[in-house]
Amino acid sequence: MTQQTWDEVGGLLPHDEFRAASEAIVANIEQVIEGKTATVRLALAVLLAEGHLLIEDVPGVGKTKLAKALARSIDCTVRRIQFTPDLLPSDVTGVSVYNQETHDFEFRPGAVFANLVVGDEINRASPKTQSALLECMEERQVTVDGVTYQLQTPFMVIATQNPIEMEGTYPLPEAQRDRFTARIAMGYPDSNAELAMLDGHGATDPLNELRSVSDAAIVRQLIATVRQVHVADAVKQYAIDLVTATREAPDLRLGASPRATLQLLRTARAVAALEGRDYVLPDDLQALAVPVLAHRIIPTADAQLARRTTDAIVSELVHRLPLPHDRQRNPYDTRPGTGTGNGRAPYEPRRP
Repeated sequence: MTQQTWDEVGGLLPHDEFRAASEAIVANIEQVIEGKTATVRLALAVLLAEGHLLIEDVPGVGKTKLAKALARSIDCTVRRIQFTPDLLPSDVTGVSVYNQETHDFEFRPGAVFANLVVGDEINRASPKTQSALLECMEERQVTVDGVTYQLQTPFMVIATQNPIEMEGTYPLPEAQRDRFTARIAMGYPDSNAELAMLDGHGATDPLNELRSVSDAAIVRQLIATVRQVHVADAVKQYAIDLVTATREAPDLRLGASPRATLQLLRTARAVAALEGRDYVLPDDLQALAVPVLAHRIIPTADAQLARRTTDAIVSELVHRLPLPHDRQRNPYDTRPGTGTGNGRAPYEPRRP
């Protein structure tokens, strides 16, 4: 596969083809992950939003299987990195090796040179090794020995970590947590899903038989289509208000960054497209607030003593913040909007 730069994506897909391609990927992943449709769809939304995913949960709930199933559902280049304390940054980015025949240095790409990079137990590597992902996650490029190499499109890092067992681990620095578009938790399956898992996984692993239902070209077209999803000015302002609320909350000593606002909007576009809409609703932002914002913020000491989680704090902020006016209007309603009375612009849907 030839390398693609960050902006070289495919053409737009018609609505029916977009829905068929996205549903095929979701259905394929659900052959391995039982009873987690919302989680699977959010993982796909992060891919289509050109972001990165952090899966954080206890052992044995399918974190790595979700990452592998998403990777195998797309016929792209996939590399898996098992993060360990002795892993070196050059193992991730690559290294220049001297060639005695040519009397020159040759660059040997590391594991990050793939469309989907699965980083298992990312918090078990040292901060020095973790920082090797900072440039590639944000800028889609790798710089080694002063030479910059562009990464392929699509490019996504899916990292897993166990939040319970902290012995021998290195917490992710805030700069790296902020580069993950969303953090999700798998959670335990319900009884019916666990029973289906016993029937389907008891003898063989369905992951071994999983076949790809898409490829990099189609994914690039899906991404290009998501980029065209409309966001009204009032919805953009609501996204800013959500992020600003985290910066002003008394229970938080660090709020979300402007990068969080951008990734919240991008993910909302992807979710809207997966729901069959070409416009974003404030409800999309509400549903994404916790997975996109909660891992970027730091509670105060008092909030930690009160055992208030960042998920709970963000949820409370979402419920307190008023929604934009006219959020339930038909997006193709051409009637002029009315003011909200609070200085905020009304919801201005796109005209047909």
